[in-house]
Amino acid sequence: MCLLTCRHRLSNFLILFFLIDLSGALAWAQAPHNLILFIPDGLRPESVNVSNTPTFARVRDQGVRFANSHSVFPTLTMVNSAAMGTGHFPGDTGNYGNTIYTGFPVASANGSVAPMVESDAILGEINAHFGGNYLNEETLLAAARNAGFLTAAVGKVGPAAIYDVTERSGAQTIVIDDLTGRPGGLPLSNSTLDALQAAMLPNQTPVRGDNSNVGDAKIPGTHAANVAQQRYFADVTTKSLLPMFKAAGKPFVLVFWSRDPDGTQHNQGDSLNQLVPGINGPTSQAAVKNADDNLAAILDTLKALGLDATTDVIVSADHGFSTISKDSQTSAASKINYKDVPPSQLPPGFVAIDIANALDMRLFDPDAKSAPVEFTAGQHSSKANGLIGTDPISPESWSPPMVEWIWFIYPRRMPKNWS
Repeated sequence: MCLLTCRHRLSNFLILFFLIDLSGALAWAQAPHNLILFIPDGLRPESVNVSNTPTFARVRDQGVRFANSHSVFPTLTMVNSAAMGTGHFPGDTGNYGNTIYTGFPVASANGSVAPMVESDAILGEINAHFGGNYLNEETLLAAARNAGFLTAAVGKVGPAAIYDVTERSGAQTIVIDDLTGRPGGLPLSNSTLDALQAAMLPNQTPVRGDNSNVGDAKIPGTHAANVAQQRYFADVTTKSLLPMFKAAGKPFVLVFWSRDPDGTQHNQGDSLNQLVPGINGPTSQAAVKNADDNLAAILDTLKALGLDATTDVIVSADHGFSTISKDSQTSAASKINYKDVPPSQLPPGFVAIDIANALDMRLFDPDAKSAPVEFTAGQHSSKANGLIGTDPISPESWSPPMVEWIWFIYPRRMPKNWS
């Protein structure tokens, strides 16, 4: 986890991103600082340089740098966002994947028992099923608003809502993400809608456009960063929320979760079936710069509004990113021919296939109404998730060493160009 901090008087960084400078505790109590947490999803420390990311570099070099910080889980956004949003490890929150096994069919995920939780509707449904708060922990923005701070989360759908996972009314914490103004999105209060209108901004988030093009084994993915959507998020922050917070005269905590560079790195089309340039290609570099531009706009607005002296800014990536090969000489899954996967390469859900093959068990696709996956005939699951056993609806009990039922899930967001 690349962690950078910016502000002259930033004291330190705790689990919930609050620490009082002991030498200035009284001053803090009298005039609490604002806090902005900026998360460039998937940013590697090595991607930060003066030429392409001058804002990140300035914050790193002029602020306080935590050089040895790391992600809770190397590659999974929702695991890290739950940890960052609550201060608790996955063993406490139970959020151990982007796709998690719920044990019940999730209606908003087409009945899947293993839904991708980067969804406002799915988060709400599993909240309701697990006692009103599926993380079972207080989140950062909930703690902040209970302490009298104004609160908002802007950016990527899923992790943005995690920071106040139980507040779904729009009346207490403002959440603006990919689905704002669209079916399944969280509502906005009248005051937030008025602020958007005053800034001449739409109340519906733009779609990602070509940036959402994942490509496949034969067609490259995107060659465009997520510029338009993130410009909207930055405009919402700088033209609506920050001026509204300043006018209210109350301290605030705002989370800005930048989908770039992660989203573009997953979908980038610079390396179709090639390891070079991998995620160091021009499309990924444009995504890194895109996130840098968003941070620059926020910092410039803080200065223009006179909030820079009372706002602490923390920049922390949730995880890094790497270029990988999908060739395998040992996986049983790589020795099967699939119509949409190059020969000898691993298909989506390959680990589930390998486990089912090794245990001579059936494999089912939870994202296709638990349909059987006949992997020996060249099938693989639709979203890399797998249920292994004799009956996906009524799993049998098991005890070592005789395993009768296994649930397996592999992260859905497998880059189609292997980078």
